[in-house]
Amino acid sequence: MIKTLLAQVKEYKTTSILAPIFIVLEVIMEVFIPLMMASIIDDGVEKGDMKHVVFMGGCMIGAALLALLFGVLAGKYAAYASSGVAKNLRGSMYKNIQDFSFSNIDKYSTAGLITRLTTDVTNVQNAYQMILRMFMRAPFMLICAMIMAFNINARISLIFVGAIIFLGIALAIIILKAYPVFTMVFKKYDHLNASVQENIGAIRVVKAYVREDYEVSKFKRACENVYHMFVKAEKLISLNMPIMQFAMYSCILLLSWLGAKMIVVGDLKTGELMSLFAYVINILMALMFIAMVFVMVTMARASAERIAEVINEKTDLMNSLNPIYEVKDGSITFENVDFSYHKDPNNCVLEKINVTIRAGETVGIIGGTGSAKSSLVQLIPRLYDVTAGQVKVGGIDVRDYDIETLRNEVAMVLQKNVLFSGTIKENLRWGNKEATDEEIIRACQLAQASEFIEKMPKGYDTYIEQGGSNVSGGQKQRLCIARALLKKPKILILDDSTSAVDTKTDTLIRRAFKEEIPNTTQIIIAQRISSIQEADKIIVLNEGKIEGIGSHEELMAKSHIYRDVYASQMKGVDEHETK
Repeated sequence: MIKTLLAQVKEYKTTSILAPIFIVLEVIMEVFIPLMMASIIDDGVEKGDMKHVVFMGGCMIGAALLALLFGVLAGKYAAYASSGVAKNLRGSMYKNIQDFSFSNIDKYSTAGLITRLTTDVTNVQNAYQMILRMFMRAPFMLICAMIMAFNINARISLIFVGAIIFLGIALAIIILKAYPVFTMVFKKYDHLNASVQENIGAIRVVKAYVREDYEVSKFKRACENVYHMFVKAEKLISLNMPIMQFAMYSCILLLSWLGAKMIVVGDLKTGELMSLFAYVINILMALMFIAMVFVMVTMARASAERIAEVINEKTDLMNSLNPIYEVKDGSITFENVDFSYHKDPNNCVLEKINVTIRAGETVGIIGGTGSAKSSLVQLIPRLYDVTAGQVKVGGIDVRDYDIETLRNEVAMVLQKNVLFSGTIKENLRWGNKEATDEEIIRACQLAQASEFIEKMPKGYDTYIEQGGSNVSGGQKQRLCIARALLKKPKILILDDSTSAVDTKTDTLIRRAFKEEIPNTTQIIIAQRISSIQEADKIIVLNEGKIEGIGSHEELMAKSHIYRDVYASQMKGVDEHETK
């Protein structure tokens, strides 16, 4: 974990080194100030030497100004370094997430990843800044003050040693008890963010079903869970201050009592006692800073582990040693394919799949909910790897291709359509960033999207809100189809992507595909038989297995599942027409 985090310091190594250097210089100035004060009292005031008082006073002012300057510079460089490290941490996590396979993404919740990119990074940033400033300052101040104190009087300085041992034991106990609580707190944060994300993303559904009160109470429960965990942790951490004050005042009382006796017998001077009072404050303040650092690090450690987990996560989909950079054609072959999301051969969602699809064919896939239709097509662009068997594209195992090359030749319109903030043109150019305006218009015509786009006030420059909230479900589906077409793929996969359009539009889209992209292999997952009835072949899936393959007529003759679906849909159409 530490190695992973330190690797993110990168270009901020210089500022990370300068901050502690200036902290050391600041501490040196502060350590000499009590000695100067003692000299003023013992060698100036008591001896009536005003020149010495003025000279040493000037030195004290100079030392204080230098300490101020060094402190400002240390704070500046520590802020640069910690902010830079936070930037690199977020960048490294975000970049690694882009390389995740679907199975890697399944491992983490969306809310959990957001928490790691925000709250967890902020905790590490604060801890890193605290380490640069205080972790160097406090121990160095402690050591220097102890040396100065022992130099003045070793016997009375043993009081400080006792205080350090006492505080060290107390601090260790607090940290050991607080760390597990902080670890649980950040898991609760994931639940809190999940509640917020789910509510805001589905706010229209919440309002439609008048569930605001329920959602508020759910969010309140999530907040209370975080609150109670933090209270539990802070109760432990809050013991720092009273323990610190107890040690400080005990030291001052013992120092006053023993110091007064030693002054009477001549073993200690008044100025030296004043210096010891200053050093006791320095020593105990240093201990308090060390305690603060350990508290911050305790909080940040749980966050750091979660961050390192994402950065170190390796995608389970890798290029082969000598990948192939050209896809010959859009033919597809499934050979004895088994697939499990958890890589468990005893718990497969697809079993013994054997299908051959020629380049340019149109293939329909139909089946009940949970029959693994989407799982089947996601194996083609290698969004997941098979558990057993082979998936071939262009006669070559998909695992032998360069992943980017393969996916550029397979356009997939997923079941859940996603548009991004930006204009319609910007969204469509996700398919081909070099697409001309003419190519964009043509793709939209094929996807039956040009008509509604041209009616918009700004046409293709109309701004799409986050998640496509200002377009209908059917419009969103057609825009996503147009985006896929701009890739000019060898294989086009439509995963139930016309479910929100009317039957007429669906028919027009299929007709346009047949006429305009006849050489593109088309795989259409649909719930309506009318959407795939004219396909070259139709695959009927049932509980992860192929129940039948053939044309519409062939399946009507030999597949009872297909006949039942067709009969139920036709019955609904007949009843509608009768009414």
